[in-house]
Amino acid sequence: MGTVASPHREPRSRVEQVAADLTERIERGFLRTGERLPSIRTAATTFAVSKNTVINAYERLVAAGRVESRPGSGFYVSGRQPAPAVTPGPASVEAVDSVWLLREQLNRHYDVRIGDGRPPPAWMEGSEVGRHLRPSRGASSESYGSPDGYLPLRQSLALLLAERAIHAQPSGVLLTAGANHALDLIIRQLVAPGEPVLVDSPGYYPLFGKLRLAKARIVGVRRNPDGPDVAHLTEAAAASGARLFFTHSLAHNPTGCSLTLPVAHRLLQRAAALDLLIVESDPFADVLPAAQPRLAALDQLERVIYVGTFAKTLSASLRCGFIAARPDLVEALRDLKMVTSVNSSGFVERIIHDLIESGRYRRHLRRLGGRIEAATLQGRATLHDLGLPVFGEPRGGYYVWCGLPEACDLDALSRRAAARSILIAPGRLFLPEEAAGPPMMRVNIAYLGDPRFVRFMREETGRG
Repeated sequence: MGTVASPHREPRSRVEQVAADLTERIERGFLRTGERLPSIRTAATTFAVSKNTVINAYERLVAAGRVESRPGSGFYVSGRQPAPAVTPGPASVEAVDSVWLLREQLNRHYDVRIGDGRPPPAWMEGSEVGRHLRPSRGASSESYGSPDGYLPLRQSLALLLAERAIHAQPSGVLLTAGANHALDLIIRQLVAPGEPVLVDSPGYYPLFGKLRLAKARIVGVRRNPDGPDVAHLTEAAAASGARLFFTHSLAHNPTGCSLTLPVAHRLLQRAAALDLLIVESDPFADVLPAAQPRLAALDQLERVIYVGTFAKTLSASLRCGFIAARPDLVEALRDLKMVTSVNSSGFVERIIHDLIESGRYRRHLRRLGGRIEAATLQGRATLHDLGLPVFGEPRGGYYVWCGLPEACDLDALSRRAAARSILIAPGRLFLPEEAAGPPMMRVNIAYLGDPRFVRFMREETGRG
């Protein structure tokens, strides 16, 4: 019988060495909570590395929750610590239904897997899939992985949520194939045919499509520049009997406006009185200030289900999102996820975790935030020159909700634009129900500077 070779251990990079050394100092108490780390220049001299190496090492420590960055001041030891990994034991043998069997095939708690539906990973060693789709050390192309999603990424997300004052353990985070998958699971679990559901109006139009597929009765709640109209929500909930509200708090789609703290407080007070469960989407969270008011932070996931995604800040092709909620809801949604889609992509989750852990994601976010800020200022100036009024004070996301002349036939405008290869997003598509009102359209600040759009709108508004 041949001997088994010891696993190959890749040498640490200089960035990893610096990060590991500082981590050890923190764990051994040489660097205490709240203590400032050496300056970039000092650390570079101490470790005999470049300043870029120190910056990358510090970014890794921030991503790991060991260190926090204070702009203009430096890097400080954080009081947060990564949550320890918890390995649950096998589920009760009495729970031998289809959900139990699927869960156990994904979690791989049992040593003797006589009832498994797949061959052992050893049978696939050296496969072409394994050679070409191995994004990080330790990734396996043969295993479905845990139905909760890749644990290290859930641990990283728990740390990111803590920065937003949302306290959730990794076990309270469920990974999904994007925010739309998350919303679909929530609707399947909580919405019965014919049941009334409250939504932002204007709001996220793909959500309306999912609710219509579920045969829900959609009830719009007027959206103001400072968030949902709480008085209107109270009336709509009382009249319809709705017990579920889907909302998008910050950098709202399509208006771009954000919830204010007073409105958030009033909304949660009314939700408690109405026994209302709230689903809060936060797709731009990573490029928005952590301290901005979020319902999930004020409520601590008691009656708020929090939905996040990387589609808006990283890539729409990397389909990865998550749900943070009460443990009982996470458990039910996890089982539903298994039954409907088995699992989310472990490969994608490992890629994203590697980007976060390495510090590259935070560097990317700083660049992206700068682009959004510049494009928003330029875009608003362009709309002002065109005489198109902007709704509220959009900032931090990609969207602006702007008005058009009262006499404008928006559908006809959209067709004329399409004939010139210009995509218009008519406002009525973002309304859950037909409603009279001034013509509006959603515009993306990234494209507002295109001279073809500006020329077209000048012609349409007579400002050419």
